[in-house]
Amino acid sequence: MAIRILSVDDEQDMEMLILQLFRKQIRDKKYEFVFANNGVEALQKLEESDDITLILSDINMPGMDGLTFLSKINEKQNPLLKAIMVSAYGDMDNIRTAMNRGAFDFVTKPVNFEDLEITISKTVEHIEMLTSLERGREQLIAIQNDLSVAREIQMSMLPKTVPANIGKAGVDLHAFIHPAKAVGGDLYDYFMMDSEHLFFMIGDVSDKGVPAALFMAICKAIFKSQFSNRNGDSICEKVKIVNQFLSEDNSTYMFVTAFVCIMNVKTGVVEYVDAGHEPPIVIRADGSTELIPKLGGMALCFDPSFEYESHSFTLNKDDKFVLYTDGVTDANNLAGSRYGLHFLQDFFTTGEGSTKESAKEMNESTLESLIEFIGAANQFDDITMLSLRYLGN
Repeated sequence: MAIRILSVDDEQDMEMLILQLFRKQIRDKKYEFVFANNGVEALQKLEESDDITLILSDINMPGMDGLTFLSKINEKQNPLLKAIMVSAYGDMDNIRTAMNRGAFDFVTKPVNFEDLEITISKTVEHIEMLTSLERGREQLIAIQNDLSVAREIQMSMLPKTVPANIGKAGVDLHAFIHPAKAVGGDLYDYFMMDSEHLFFMIGDVSDKGVPAALFMAICKAIFKSQFSNRNGDSICEKVKIVNQFLSEDNSTYMFVTAFVCIMNVKTGVVEYVDAGHEPPIVIRADGSTELIPKLGGMALCFDPSFEYESHSFTLNKDDKFVLYTDGVTDANNLAGSRYGLHFLQDFFTTGEGSTKESAKEMNESTLESLIEFIGAANQFDDITMLSLRYLGN
């Protein structure tokens, strides 16, 4: 597209000279010139054509001089509109005033047309650079808007409130995601499968950003479809079906770690499958803590034929259970120190977390501890937790 240039000069032969000098650029549709005889006429041309990006204007003109015209241009506040001012040789006061009022460059009379051609070419390059930057900024804003919508969609897929039937079943539960980016790959879910069995899980997709968010959405949907009812399949069979589905056409080689649980709310027995996830923490009613041992479990999407094993443990009245992603334990501060599993376990054994009763208080105090630990450092991974307290029946 041709760069439209407005030439403002009361000397009639200036138009002929410019058309002659830039005839090749005009023929090649690189430049297109519009002409005005004074500042008043030039302002009218600008009103008629919003695609003029370069102005070549004389300073000394009748009606409205070039400096006044330049002030009017500034009122438009168009960063892509650049002005080259023309003045008599040695007229440094007017040239200095023009530059102070925002002129991009100047040439002197009598005009050296080689210098004019170089000056216009340099100004056009600057305008094109600014245009490219503005286009990039607009694209970035569009991407940020899209990411904001994507985040809202992603967060809407996760349960925001705990259904009343979970509390009535004797379980105090709370979960949250504190994302590092607009969207991420952490997930969790929880719901009653029937009147006696509570399903809950936490997961972490290997990648970050939009790809992880898309894969996270798929994972969440597949787990929901498999565990929404008991239908006779064991927890291992259900996890295997999820693994097989996610492994199909996995050309990006993403994988998901997960800790998947079914709790009998009558007995407190929790049956679980560890698919390569971080070891959860059990906090007993007497204040002691223990880690669920890693008993071998491959992350999802590595091997569609992998046979998962389930294990179990029992929660007694007022025992608590904390699941988390590695965004918790791998959190770093500016000194390069790692929050770590031992710090997290100590936090619930002797630290502030040991005094918290409800699942929500446990999560909130842990997040506060993490934010304080990270300090001015960048949070590089999502922080996700699911905590529960077994109230018994």
